[in-house]
Amino acid sequence: MMRRFLLCLTLVAGLPLAAHAVAALPPVTLTPDRPAVPAAGTSGADARLERGRYLAIAADCMACHTAAGGKPYAGGYAIESPLGTIYATNITPSKKGGIGHYTEADFARALRAGVRADGSHLYPAMPYTSYAQLTDADVGDLYYYFMQAVQPVDDPARQTVLPFPFNVRLSMLGWNTLFLDNKRFVPDPAKSAQINRGAYLAEGLAHCSACHTPRNMLMAEIGSQTLAGAALGSWHAPNITSDKVSGIGAWTDAELAAYLKTGHVEGKGQAAGGMAEAIQNSLQFLRDDDVAAIVAWLRTVPAVRAPGQTKAAFSHGSAASEEPVLRGMASSTERHSLSSGAVLFSGYCASCHSASGAGSTGQAYPALFNNTATGGATPANLVSAILFGVERKIEGEEHEAFMPRFDQRSYVQPLTDEQIASIANYVLKQYGNPDVSVTPAYVAQARSGGEKPVLARMQPFMLPGGIVGILLLIALLVWLRRRRI
Repeated sequence: MMRRFLLCLTLVAGLPLAAHAVAALPPVTLTPDRPAVPAAGTSGADARLERGRYLAIAADCMACHTAAGGKPYAGGYAIESPLGTIYATNITPSKKGGIGHYTEADFARALRAGVRADGSHLYPAMPYTSYAQLTDADVGDLYYYFMQAVQPVDDPARQTVLPFPFNVRLSMLGWNTLFLDNKRFVPDPAKSAQINRGAYLAEGLAHCSACHTPRNMLMAEIGSQTLAGAALGSWHAPNITSDKVSGIGAWTDAELAAYLKTGHVEGKGQAAGGMAEAIQNSLQFLRDDDVAAIVAWLRTVPAVRAPGQTKAAFSHGSAASEEPVLRGMASSTERHSLSSGAVLFSGYCASCHSASGAGSTGQAYPALFNNTATGGATPANLVSAILFGVERKIEGEEHEAFMPRFDQRSYVQPLTDEQIASIANYVLKQYGNPDVSVTPAYVAQARSGGEKPVLARMQPFMLPGGIVGILLLIALLVWLRRRRI
């Protein structure tokens, strides 16, 4: 899940398989944290346990409900939303700190309707709007896994306290009435079993639309723009419709499968931010046939073309170097030589991405041209990668994908908004989309979490506005009563 957070950055700003045959999964052999490969001969309770574990991984439950250095599923992970910090709950089977007192019906209601056992409403940072599609059989297997295999942790997670009016959880009742489609997945008889399986995985368990679909003013997904790309805090979840220019229509099946399993495809792009977390914690461990099913389903998603876009993001740029020109420009005693994007790039970026922007041999450090982060219509992912770095670990790969961060928490060198804007503009001009530019103000906004949604900007005025509204209502009632007298 949004730690699939970047998903949560937008989701919490809200107010306040098909038939069982499609959902059924062959048993898999798993470690406590990592699934391995399908195992033959597993049956009965063991098979149910392994199905539940696989489903929990496909749903990416670990990511949100496990704090850094904390115990699995014990909660406490801090989700920095535009409206305040949301803390993930403890979902271990502890009766003291977790959900050990939940019945299977309680568990199903929380998972698919966003209502806890005590009747209080969850914020849609928990993607119950997607999990609503899960079958009864899969919910049952998930419940069985959490109650039988997860170690109980008695310490309750830190409580979430948002500012008024978002701290009024009952407001979610109205939001759910408007926007929650609490229906189970129904396979499309006109589609193949593979496509239906992919739809169930992507729309339900993996909750892809929660990140990749733009939202309206009340933070509900816009159905006509499904998977057309959306802002997620300072990052941008790209268009993954079947469009060949704005989406992933020009990617091959093999490239899409490789991206979902590794987070990297040479000449196309690499995963960072929330997508890196989703791949690291969840997608890389899916069976190959399930990944193929998701790819097959993505091919069926209606194409959405971004207005004015005529060239795919990955098609921009080529190798280029200004290194020879920069040599000798500053004396050995110069104190303020880092005065341009080219010089800053040479000092902080070229050692990994090469002076020509071609990246390293083997692309452990990717090329900056033919790269969706530099060729996109928004500089969000380029700027966020510079600010917050990239970290992605894939099982079986010798080296972890890593780029240091350059914000105020950097252990390399904190860079100012002006310096990051200069580097970004140099990279865009040299290797990416030259029509895109970055200002220091844009970097400052990204540093603080990105542009706030309308609801977040309205929040300071909601309490005084509500008070004024109540006073006006009282005044109206008094006036009406006096007229009757």
